[in-house]
Amino acid sequence: MKNTRIGIIGLGSMGESHFGAFQKGNVPGAEVTAVCDTDPARLAWAQEQGLDAAACFDTPDAFFADAQVDAVMIATPHYYHPPLAIQALEKGLHVLVEKPAGVYTRQVREMNAVAADAPGVFAIMFNQRMQPAHRKIKDLIDSGELGEIRRVNWIITNWFRSQAYYDGGGWRATWQGEGGGALVNQCPHQLDLIQWLCGTPTRVSAHCAFGKYHDIEVEDDVTAFMEYANGATGVFITSTGEAPGTNRLEIVGEKGRLVLENDTLTFRRNRVPMSEFCRTTTASFAKPECWTIDIPVGKMPAAEHTLVMRNWVNAIRDGEELLSPGVEGIQGVELCNAMLMSAWTGQPVDLPIDDDAYYDLLQERIAASTVVKDETRNAVADLAGSF
Repeated sequence: MKNTRIGIIGLGSMGESHFGAFQKGNVPGAEVTAVCDTDPARLAWAQEQGLDAAACFDTPDAFFADAQVDAVMIATPHYYHPPLAIQALEKGLHVLVEKPAGVYTRQVREMNAVAADAPGVFAIMFNQRMQPAHRKIKDLIDSGELGEIRRVNWIITNWFRSQAYYDGGGWRATWQGEGGGALVNQCPHQLDLIQWLCGTPTRVSAHCAFGKYHDIEVEDDVTAFMEYANGATGVFITSTGEAPGTNRLEIVGEKGRLVLENDTLTFRRNRVPMSEFCRTTTASFAKPECWTIDIPVGKMPAAEHTLVMRNWVNAIRDGEELLSPGVEGIQGVELCNAMLMSAWTGQPVDLPIDDDAYYDLLQERIAASTVVKDETRNAVADLAGSF
């Protein structure tokens, strides 16, 4: 079987990294045969890596008209993800889009509708789903080992960013260029993981501080409270202005508590489920017998991004099941939108959110923005989600 021909749109830091992975042979059965970027310097770089000049395109329209590819990776700023994915899917191409799936649910829902009727394999770069610890947590929950979830807390504040970071890109940290801050840029993986592991909440209440630690208009500090259909609750805390930061995920179920911190996964397992023990014990201050178990998680067989690309290519070539289907990208976007909408309105937001209402609120902030940035830095070459 011939190699699957891959095109990459966007040669920022991640697009360049993905290009390198294919060039090094890290993704068997696939090769890069075309690229697209608005920056001539990036196209010149691709040619230095051995790509023919005729395979380098400076606009997406030119790329889709003439590129000899079977599949497309999209590694552009966030707003471009859905329209480029739609263009590729409508041409019958396979698509792997960088996270996040988009900026607002309305555009992502449109992308998913096209994907549902398209023949191509549609995936998203949720590489954190490949982490052994996250996969082990998923297994412990899905197998019933943890029991029904009662509470989840995720404190993810080790995203510290300087003012220079925000000043460094024309599209970054603006409502028009990026569509948000920490939730849109730093946290798409965590927003995906929390719903992948624990399910989608039914209601979200959030407080977001906009420009609390930096001279920016978007959120750089977030505390969100989530409610689930079974009565479980969750708290999600994130910030780009806190140092030293914390990354601690805690999930409490009927049968115990999972904690992931400092690359260590610990299970405090109840011998008797807590609700059963509460109903049946005759002692006022008794607690269920609890065992502390250090869960072995194993090692990564390859780089996280490479594993997603391999899975996508294998799905194209051999029908392998996708580990990060593109249509699931909307879940994290919806959590992000719900948190921002709650902060803007001062009210809890029920999920699924009102797509049009969120879009209108976002447009109000874009219209009211007074941020002036160097537009020469606001090219498609800037990568979505570059850290």
